[in-house]
Amino acid sequence: MLAFLQTELIPKIPLAEWTESGVDWITDTFEGAFDLLDTVIDIVIGSLEFALLTPPALLMVAILSVIAFFLAGWRVALFTLLGLLFVISLDLWEAAMQTLALVLAATVVALAIGIPIGIVAAKSAAVEATIRPVLDVAQTMPAFVYLVPIVVLLGIGAGPALIATVIFAMPPAVRLTMLGIQQVPKDTVEAAHAFGATPWQTLFKVELPLSLKTIMAGVNQVIMLSLSMVVIAGLAGAGGLGEPVVTGLSQLNVGISFVGGVGIVVIAIMLDRVTRAMATRDRVSVARMFSRGKKSEPDAAGGEA
Repeated sequence: MLAFLQTELIPKIPLAEWTESGVDWITDTFEGAFDLLDTVIDIVIGSLEFALLTPPALLMVAILSVIAFFLAGWRVALFTLLGLLFVISLDLWEAAMQTLALVLAATVVALAIGIPIGIVAAKSAAVEATIRPVLDVAQTMPAFVYLVPIVVLLGIGAGPALIATVIFAMPPAVRLTMLGIQQVPKDTVEAAHAFGATPWQTLFKVELPLSLKTIMAGVNQVIMLSLSMVVIAGLAGAGGLGEPVVTGLSQLNVGISFVGGVGIVVIAIMLDRVTRAMATRDRVSVARMFSRGKKSEPDAAGGEA
């Protein structure tokens, strides 16, 4: 009886058919636009790979180590040097640079989209209420689910890998930017307005500097999530360090998969330490800037007296 009522009273929703029809319509309608997008993505990723792979490997190791030194100090620079030499010894240099190019491109795109959305959401309760369910879906939906329609639209290669990575990695940038701006003390913002600051000046000179620590945590999370999509990129035919993992999985070869995984770990630790050090340095710089501002107030008052 209950089974009969269930089949009669609860209608079956043909969501799979609707989704398939929607993807077919998008493919037929915007085929030219998606071809252009795929071409642009291939050019961008190819240019980054060319820049990273054209110099000799040891020269690029030295360049990346020097960059790590200036951004994060000698310890991170030493780890970068040893880690990249280890990657070369595993014969993973080309794959590592392909992965680094994809992660850098995906991070830039995710931040360029996510940070402005986070700023707008922090300023508007309606936008925040609208964007939260979208972020929940983007973060919890398995990446394989939206990789399938992206592959249908763009084909195999760097295009679907980049778009899937951006969708998966962007939510932390939105959430942490929104959280950082909302945590800025209200009296600080009101003081900026009282001194005649425009909304744009308040945003760029007060709110963003004070929320920089939280935003940089979002940058770190975006990079880490982008790296977690490396295997998905391998499935989409983008190459990189995900390719040996996928090859080992298909052949049940633990050694090949482990080697690819070690390469991913080295790149992940290197990028994580660099971004964490940048966040700490920027936080100290902001603190010094505000402490100087506070010290100058009594001097100004004394000068006026």
